Amino acid sequence: MGCGQSKMLKLPTSKAQTVSMDQGADDGATEEAGPSHGFEYDLVVIGGGSGGLACSKKAADLGKKVAVLDFVKPSPQGSTWGLGGTCVNVGCIPKKLMHQAAIIQHSMHDAKAFGWDIEAPAKPSWTTLVEGVQNHIGSLNWGYRVALRDKNVKYLNAYGTFVDAHTIKTVNKRGKELNITADKIVLAPGGRPRYPDIPGAEYGITSDDLFSLDHEPGKSLVVGASYVALECAGFLTAFGFDTTVMVRSILLRGFDREIAGKIGDYMENTGTKFVQPATPTRIEKLESGKLAVTFDHEGTEKTEEFDTVFFATGRDVCTKGIGLETVGVEVDPKSGKIVHSEGDRTTVENIYAIGDVLLGTPELTPVAIQAGVLLAERLFNGSTELMDYINVCTTVFTPIEYGCCGLSEEDATAKYGQDNIEVYHQSFTPLEWTVPHRPENVCFAKILCDKTDDERVVGIHYLGPNAGEVTQGFGIALKMGATKAQFDKLVGIHPTTAEIFTTMTITKASGESAEAAGC
Repeated sequence: MGCGQSKMLKLPTSKAQTVSMDQGADDGATEEAGPSHGFEYDLVVIGGGSGGLACSKKAADLGKKVAVLDFVKPSPQGSTWGLGGTCVNVGCIPKKLMHQAAIIQHSMHDAKAFGWDIEAPAKPSWTTLVEGVQNHIGSLNWGYRVALRDKNVKYLNAYGTFVDAHTIKTVNKRGKELNITADKIVLAPGGRPRYPDIPGAEYGITSDDLFSLDHEPGKSLVVGASYVALECAGFLTAFGFDTTVMVRSILLRGFDREIAGKIGDYMENTGTKFVQPATPTRIEKLESGKLAVTFDHEGTEKTEEFDTVFFATGRDVCTKGIGLETVGVEVDPKSGKIVHSEGDRTTVENIYAIGDVLLGTPELTPVAIQAGVLLAERLFNGSTELMDYINVCTTVFTPIEYGCCGLSEEDATAKYGQDNIEVYHQSFTPLEWTVPHRPENVCFAKILCDKTDDERVVGIHYLGPNAGEVTQGFGIALKMGATKAQFDKLVGIHPTTAEIFTTMTITKASGESAEAAGC
């Protein structure tokens, strides 16, 4: 997440990567060759996630012969899914739907204060919830396949490995091998959740499994402090499950520290338990079916039983075992991510990469989509427009939502210097929270400005309801280089939470309290 500097190549050489993820496509032979360069396809995309699909469809729109290779290796728990990649199947889409289920739970509790005489159930029906989520995902899987068919993009449900820079060996689920060739290849295989290297880790689940789990999670341990960990812990708590988050060091590494702390406080005050600092050392499955988790907590060994252990300690990109070393694609030795030029070309001339596998770029679905479309335009339509990886908005769907764009306060200070950054901040209480007497002044926003550049806004942070909608709207201002004075000139819509960005006058440097009073 977030923006970073990529390891760039000085020359537009190339690098590559491959992996396919998804099921339910053609396994058979390709069609007759047609392109003038002598290869079967103008473009082969490895990976049927959001970025890969966007790139392939745009290339097809430009009249090119395109194939998409996609294959899902089952998780250790046996979970698999259809076309569309992580976001659609085991990421953003099911996560947001379960987050919405949690919002409904909070709304039911608020309802009495607004005159609705209803009783909120202690828990949702897990079976009904999962069925509804999976039915929606299934409709999306089908829609993607139809879209590829309508655009004459060949979809191969097969795992791909490089033979040479233009040839990929594909193996379908029945073990049938087929070599295909392409003038250009785009790598968009994404990543998979990381398991800790401890005894009994195989008893745990990840985001690959949670959203299709065929039974209630029950008492749950969430290992990790990533946005995935906190998002999932949040909705599990809202659903009435006893939920503990085990944190090795800090919450939401890479995000603004002040906001991360406020999120942790809010979650703890609304029922989620935290054990920090702590790391699991082994997991044992008991005869009862429960999982005994032994962990180190501040140097003391402890053990506690849980029904479900959910790992959310990060993701590894799918760049191993696909032949990158065979064709000379350079990867970062630590992360496995692909080194690339500013045009997303790898160290191999005809091989490109987009999405989570790129070194130093935001791991976000809309980023992969836009990068894929722009890449296709450059490859096949004479465009020179590059993907802009700076000032990309993002939202964390924790119980109190967090949206941001631009730099964190720590990064802004490091880049511009403490004396050159002005921080405007304000706590607030949404109007909708007043009648049911939700906590006051736990929502928060801040604007970071470069004092040496007419208080140009270099970061915005919002903690409160509808964070994605609020942040998305203000993101365009950062893209256009807006100043604090221009934010101030914008007339807010009242009463909304978004108007907080148009009325901020309190600076951290002033020492004045940022807590709000009145509307």
